[in-house]
Parts: sequence; C-alpha cells; structure tokens
Amino acid sequence: MQPVTIYTTSWCPYCAAAKSLLREKGAAFTEIDVEAKAGARREMTERAGGRTSVPQIFVGETHVGGCDDLYALDRRGGLDPLLQG
Repeated sequence: MQPVTIYTTSWCPYCAAAKSLLREKGAAFTEIDVEAKAGARREMTERAGGRTSVPQIFVGETHVGGCDDLYALDRRGGLDPLLQG
C-alpha cells in the first residue's frame, strides 16, 4: 500500500470522516495535526497548492484533496487502485 498522509485538526468532523474511510479501506496513515506541530500548516499549504482547509490528504505524492474529494474518488472507484499503487 502507498503511504498516506493526512493533515488534520483534533476538532474537525471532516478529518474524522476521512480517517474513518481510510480505516475502512485498511490504509495505515500518518496524521499531522496542523495545530499541534509547528510549521505543519505552512507545509500542508505548500504541498496542497495553496489549500488551507483540513483535512488535506496525500496518497504517496498524489494530492487527493479534502474529505469530499476523498469520498468522491472512492465513489468513482479510484481510491483503491491509488492506495495499492
């Protein structure tokens, strides 16, 4: 499986929903709390092409986007192949 990175905050319901879907898929992920880690929000914004909202999800080096983007990718049948690499 591809490595997954998800930038989050502890109180974000969309972050919780995205993590739930990733767990359902059996995907291990690295979670980076942008409020707890110094410089993480800047890092996320740079990697995400200027997007500042959480979550921002990356599978390998591919920027999936936010929670709605993740669920849309899954509905189109694109999430499983992306996770598998």
